[in-house]
Amino acid sequence: MKVHVTDLKPGDRLIADTFNRHGVHILAKGTALHDAEIARLVQHSIDYVEVHTNVDDVYSSASSAAFLFPEIKSTFDDAILMFESLFHESITTGRFESGLVEDIMQPLFNVLASQKDAVALLLLLNRDANYTYVHSMQVGMLSYYLSLWMGYPHIEASAICQAGYLHDIGKSTIPGEILNKPGRLTKEEYEVIKMHTVNGYEIIRNSLGDTLAATAALQHHERGDGSGYPHGIKEDEIHPWSRIIAVADVYSAMTSNRVYQNKQELINVLKELYALSFGQLAPEPTHTFIRNMLPYFINKRIRLNNGEHGYIVMNHPTDFFRPLIRVNDRFIDLSAERDLHIEEVFSDSET
Repeated sequence: MKVHVTDLKPGDRLIADTFNRHGVHILAKGTALHDAEIARLVQHSIDYVEVHTNVDDVYSSASSAAFLFPEIKSTFDDAILMFESLFHESITTGRFESGLVEDIMQPLFNVLASQKDAVALLLLLNRDANYTYVHSMQVGMLSYYLSLWMGYPHIEASAICQAGYLHDIGKSTIPGEILNKPGRLTKEEYEVIKMHTVNGYEIIRNSLGDTLAATAALQHHERGDGSGYPHGIKEDEIHPWSRIIAVADVYSAMTSNRVYQNKQELINVLKELYALSFGQLAPEPTHTFIRNMLPYFINKRIRLNNGEHGYIVMNHPTDFFRPLIRVNDRFIDLSAERDLHIEEVFSDSET
């Protein structure tokens, strides 16, 4: 029976081997389909498969539905605008209205819970708007997914998402000429910037009474080797939420355009995170993040440094950060073609 992927039910079994449009083998004949397998079919843009159906299960297709980009973008835009309101309220009063946070977070949770492709959502958020506001959205979103990938229950992942969303609220206390300075900060200016962690702790605690979210804001620049700030504490002293948010914070920062630095390519930044996991970033959340992000790059459109456009069709089994690319009618193995690399990954909503 031919079934659209959005109508598949857990327990349905493939009648035949399944290949994506590039001829890459995806799932074997006889595979039992559950959420992970169905998500893989969606990632490879496979619309229909032949299956033996399991009529006893009821399955919601929300997790594998095609992205509704206009609706999701609208939710993100609203959340960014409302964070701007929180930010300005914190500038003038030193705190923010807790009810406004609830108004922001619930629609956001609904989107994140129903959409699984973290890379597609990240690309949708990767825009040249006010860095602080968009960055906060990205960190909240990535913290949510990373928490789930690490096995946190949904209710705690949602709380970590909110803590990630608020992690930089202390920047509302930093003078704009320092926060938005395009050049290198002086030593004195950097000391002022570092205070956003301490000030964020106070703002969140005074606004929400949430000591965990406040602690996450305080510690998100601490590092396992003691090289971070504001207190230079080491890995065992850093709260688990802070370790998660630190990974999301670094990844978002490095893949975004900032006033003093251009964004870097998304897969290459995963490689840099891997290097940072040996001393600075906590290994467990960092490796979990990398392992779960890489599959979502499959079938994403890319541009190589030679100007050619293509699609990622497979992650290399040993050289994880140099995938197999299809350009027109030929394949390029980046693990072998060392002079080539990905310069940009494009959103599914871009033409």
